[in-house]
Amino acid sequence: MEEKAWRTAEPRVRGLAKAAAAATLKAEGRADANIAILLAADARLQALNTAFRGKQGPTNVLSFPGSGPGPGDHLGDVALALGVCAREAAEQGKTLAAHLQHLTAHGVLHLLGYDHETDAEAEAMEAKERQVLAGLGVADPYAA
Repeated sequence: MEEKAWRTAEPRVRGLAKAAAAATLKAEGRADANIAILLAADARLQALNTAFRGKQGPTNVLSFPGSGPGPGDHLGDVALALGVCAREAAEQGKTLAAHLQHLTAHGVLHLLGYDHETDAEAEAMEAKERQVLAGLGVADPYAA
């Protein structure tokens, strides 16, 4: 955990992120995969967003592919920004815990090859997110 304020904002942050990542990997038959989760401040995500995507400003979650698809290989890294995540959760009327688990699952799905560039891709990814989150007891993040 790079940003200690995550623990103040959500004391269970590590366990929640690990549970969401594990549930997502298990749902995709990749329970053996290794990932790293960076719980960071907005400034860190802003720097990563600029360096790797050429985009200005912080974002909620970023995913960085790892060494490969084999069993036990490092699937990749997921980074989450506290300020953006907390602000979005408040704006959407969700708990930070629920939003953290949603975005962790979202980031892991990106590592597994999911994307949301087209409507069909977005629908498939969102359906998988709903499935994973339901198993964790988290409400549908896309419900109106």
